[in-house]
Amino acid sequence: MLIARHDGEYKHQVGCDEAGRGCLAGPVVASAVLLPEDYSNSALDDSKKLSAKLREQLRHDIMQNALAYGIGIVSHEEIDEINILQASFLAMHRAIDQIKMKVDVLLIDGNRFKPYKSIPHYCIIRGDGIYQSIAAAAILAKTHRDDLMRSLHVDFPDYSLDKNKGYASADHIAAIEKLGYSPIHRKTFRLKKLSKQLYLFE
Repeated sequence: MLIARHDGEYKHQVGCDEAGRGCLAGPVVASAVLLPEDYSNSALDDSKKLSAKLREQLRHDIMQNALAYGIGIVSHEEIDEINILQASFLAMHRAIDQIKMKVDVLLIDGNRFKPYKSIPHYCIIRGDGIYQSIAAAAILAKTHRDDLMRSLHVDFPDYSLDKNKGYASADHIAAIEKLGYSPIHRKTFRLKKLSKQLYLFE
């Protein structure tokens, strides 16, 4: 897949994406990345299509070559206070705060965003499969959050967070049914059992 820069007059294009929005536990993590105009990596793609090994390789390449990048984290407690949509916006804002260079435009993965200061932005659905900077941000957000979830697994091993990363996998659901919610679960994301095999997450 060709992953290009955003067309237009903007020179300094910062891509933004988040990871962990649909999880039952742990934080939501966002990244903002400003790549050089001549940056190119043929392996760069939508992070969900990449193996964990390749994501790690790209992570190091992005961090080494980016002009600037930031990581924003919003805890499970904050998510419960302000809701996951606002928490995703806040995580992106915290990531952008760390970009100390001039920013001409923000390229946001998805269809909604809370404006950041006076910087213009574009929301692009599935942007991580189209634009280099968004793809790079998605990879940094995903790999950083995966590291955090592996660390949380040490304290809460019964929930298999090292494998499911907090998502609603069968083993995660089974652990919640047996043990209840841990201190790092999002209390506003409640399991509602509809049948033996069907669940709705709120």
